Amino acid sequence: MMQTIEIIGYKRANLKKQVTKQLRSEANVPGVLYGGESQIHFYTPVALLKQLVYTPHPHFIDFNLEGTTYKCILQDVQYHPVSDMILHIDLMQIFDNKKIKMLIPTELVGSAPGVTQGGKLVHKHKKLSVSAYPKYMPSKIEVDISTLEVGQMARICHLKPAEYTILALPNTPIAAVETTRSLRAAEAAATDSKK
Repeated sequence: MMQTIEIIGYKRANLKKQVTKQLRSEANVPGVLYGGESQIHFYTPVALLKQLVYTPHPHFIDFNLEGTTYKCILQDVQYHPVSDMILHIDLMQIFDNKKIKMLIPTELVGSAPGVTQGGKLVHKHKKLSVSAYPKYMPSKIEVDISTLEVGQMARICHLKPAEYTILALPNTPIAAVETTRSLRAAEAAATDSKK
């Protein structure tokens, strides 16, 4: 189940650079809300964004803008190139009857037999782009790796999502058990000893 975070915002009428600079100096982040009837410029305290931005987990947002609540998702974040400070955010309003796209983390489930045999587990795609109606948007995608031997991969085509679509080619690998140098050396030694 996707978690929801509440954020409070205030409308901005003046979009001049000087005013924007002033907002940032007061620990606020300017932003824009779109997807509805018209774009709304706002600002919000940077402290409220930390649990939304600095996390690997996706969230829905209940955005309270001066008493009106909009259901949205975080669409984009701009950071300062040096200080990593949040400079600007884009929120997109979402509706129950419209599909949305989000980046959803993949979680590897089970233990791969190939790892016990000396292989190395590589998590190739930690997030996947997913399209779904808001109520069906998963908070994570579980990928079963319990059958992976050395040299095998779990691919998109092995997943069978019913209520959402993964926007990637079916052959895209999510996880793989790769051969390690020591495993190759052991195999070579075993082959030599049989000669």
